[in-house]
Amino acid sequence: MDYLIHHMLQSSARRSPDKEAIVYRDQRLTYADLAAKTATLARGLQNVGVERHDRVGIYLEPSLDQALSVLATSQANGVFVPIHHSQFPQQVAHIINDCGMKGLVTTTSKAETLLAVLDECETLEFVVLVSNGGAGRFSNDALRVRCYRHEELTESDSRGCLLENCIEKDLAAILYTSGSTGKPKGVMLSHANIMAGATIVSNYLDITAADRTLAILPFTFDAGLNQLMTSLQQGATLVLRDWLFAKDIVRVLTTEKITGLAGVPSLWSLLVQNSSGLTKTDLPDLRYITNTGGAIPQNLLRQLRAALPTTDVVLMYGLTEAFRSTYLPPCELDCRRKSMGKAIPNTEILVVNDDGQRCQPGEVGELVHHGPTVSMGYWGNPEMTRKVLRPHPFPAPGLVEVPQVCYSGDLVKMDDDGFLYFVGRRDNQIKCSGFRVSPTEVEEVLCQSGKLQEAAVIGIADDVLGQRIKAFVTPREGATVDGDELLAFCSSALPRHMVPKEVEVMTTLPKTSSGKTDYPALRELVQIPT
Repeated sequence: MDYLIHHMLQSSARRSPDKEAIVYRDQRLTYADLAAKTATLARGLQNVGVERHDRVGIYLEPSLDQALSVLATSQANGVFVPIHHSQFPQQVAHIINDCGMKGLVTTTSKAETLLAVLDECETLEFVVLVSNGGAGRFSNDALRVRCYRHEELTESDSRGCLLENCIEKDLAAILYTSGSTGKPKGVMLSHANIMAGATIVSNYLDITAADRTLAILPFTFDAGLNQLMTSLQQGATLVLRDWLFAKDIVRVLTTEKITGLAGVPSLWSLLVQNSSGLTKTDLPDLRYITNTGGAIPQNLLRQLRAALPTTDVVLMYGLTEAFRSTYLPPCELDCRRKSMGKAIPNTEILVVNDDGQRCQPGEVGELVHHGPTVSMGYWGNPEMTRKVLRPHPFPAPGLVEVPQVCYSGDLVKMDDDGFLYFVGRRDNQIKCSGFRVSPTEVEEVLCQSGKLQEAAVIGIADDVLGQRIKAFVTPREGATVDGDELLAFCSSALPRHMVPKEVEVMTTLPKTSSGKTDYPALRELVQIPT
């Protein structure tokens, strides 16, 4: 019976030991190889002191070592904490200290950048270096933490038994998310949460052992982690790559016969550019693409569908605190324009107004998620957890304990057939001239101009208007953007109160580690409190 994350790997290894499990550049591991290497590293982690519930950070670039470290930490009864490879030392130190991390797996070069902050990390007991050589600075007595080379753990005595004492409700992972304010918060996911997400996504995307998924989303991102887990559960093949140029992604789609690809809006914007070669490439194996990290603008969606006429486009919506909430079947794309779909399998989605009542069709309310992927809350932050995870507003009669649901902070509305439409973030909405304005809706119109690769809209404090709207935009390849012309275009498609007052053209928009537009960073550019 599979009830822990690494059980999915072990089951697939028993079913198909010689099947290709993970591909990274010129490295290819079968399921038997991956299971053996995972068990060896897990034994090494237990030998250096990892016990049930201990947090182990994984500060690596996309690689086989990264995937192995995630799975081995699980098999060692620990809790893996992925840290995006672009994080700076102080950010890494915050995560180490916030979750009371016991061990850290990283490379020699990254470990050396952390020398100045390691003494601030009082709970950290050991560091494991996955790169060969260069460990001398970590072997001396000046450092409080112990240092091990990866090969020391994996070449140690492998005959001992692995202790397994976790249950499915145990904490399995902590994913740090920036949110809209303050320092990153750690979202806690149980083994059951992660495995339920793998089962649900496999269900509505029809993922089987025959699939080959291209994974370019980081494991620090819930959607990226799910690609690993879904592949393991189904016995599929995961082709792991770090972020590539658009033309390189198209090449990998072809050479590796990729059947599924998930991406953020910025990726789709790059892929539809002429320089990517997507429109000139035949991709008979690409069965589906799916979005995460934000809605795909309608003009971009049309371009993708035209470039990939035989590929299903599955639109999804989710949040780290509850993983995935809704999806739109490809057959509904034409008749449900801009819809985020209905609830994913085994999930109840509610739309609740400010009075705590169910919203009627067309009424804007907050999306509330009830199901097996609702997280365990924020590590060490009960106050914030209580704001997001609350008792079910309409519990079934007779229950002794009311189940917890996730209040997303996202405002949505439902049509008469139950399909949902995103309106905006409760904390990002702009109030201009007494009207509530959804940044998403303004961004959509800006992108319809046909000249933009991306657009982001924020509100700036204004004594007369309350907030005035500012747009940050990046041009499409080969396009020239004139701010006045763009505002004139918006004036022809939006009410006056929704038209931006100013446009700033940028080379690129700031991004979070998961590839989403970094709205707090944009606010900082104009000195707006977040």
